[in-house]
Amino acid sequence: MSSPGITSMFTNFTKLCKGLALVLVVGHLLVQFVPATVPYLALIPARTIPFGWNLITSGYFELSVHGVVISTVSLLFMGKFLEPVWGSKEFLKFIFVVNFLTYLCVFVTAIALYYITRLEIYLYMPFAGFHGVLAGLLVGIKQIIPDQEVLLVKIKAKWLPSIMLVLSIASSFFTLNSAAYLPTLIFGTYMGWLYLRYFQRRPETKLRGDPSDDFAFSTFFPELLRPIIDPIASIFHRMLCGRSNATSEDHGYTTSGAPLPGSDSAEASRRRERGARALEERLATERLVPPRNKEESQSDALDNV
Repeated sequence: MSSPGITSMFTNFTKLCKGLALVLVVGHLLVQFVPATVPYLALIPARTIPFGWNLITSGYFELSVHGVVISTVSLLFMGKFLEPVWGSKEFLKFIFVVNFLTYLCVFVTAIALYYITRLEIYLYMPFAGFHGVLAGLLVGIKQIIPDQEVLLVKIKAKWLPSIMLVLSIASSFFTLNSAAYLPTLIFGTYMGWLYLRYFQRRPETKLRGDPSDDFAFSTFFPELLRPIIDPIASIFHRMLCGRSNATSEDHGYTTSGAPLPGSDSAEASRRRERGARALEERLATERLVPPRNKEESQSDALDNV
């Protein structure tokens, strides 16, 4: 007989995630049994005009069996931790925005590659799959529980997006269809970070984004490269949230970029603490790790005050 902890590990998935998983499965079955629907649902750059809706639909079905299995399982497990922290409405909004922006960037990149190389494969290659959104969700895991070690592999969550990209880029040298998935993973990771860094609205503070140093763009890279990455990233940072004094004040910043008291940086730290506590409580419920003792709980309460 299986233990209650192992059983609960594969249950308690949110209704929203189960609904989205069903969409992915139905989408996969549809294109398998009715292949004629692929040109209308997948992103094929040469057909995007006038089939502009495929910038949205291309992300919600998989062309391969292993793709739909990986996507549904990953969605269920990541959504299990992210949706309670963000809320169902924000979780769904994140998926929609990241999916659309990811495939918009893939479309622009494919057109640019065609004009550079004159290879028509970039115009007629079908781009589809939920992996762009999954890459963005990994960034969400990095944000809320950066120092939490992932079970089994014992790797801190903050390194998951970087490791995924490194492995994907490395494997692209040995696979023939890497162009079909690599741009989606890269843009999904970046769009997920961009949205969480600058645009995610938090109703409790009426502020946007997460300007903390622990979530800077350079944190995706090893310490050795950060002195090189930071000056470049700061240019885009000023473009996005340093356009005017009014904009800076709205984001809790002074004109010099230093955070004001009670600004987003402090709220970002509290959000990560809530995320870590939510994860620990869920894992404790599933009997994968012991719950924290009473003294630690009282300490957290004092910290929140």
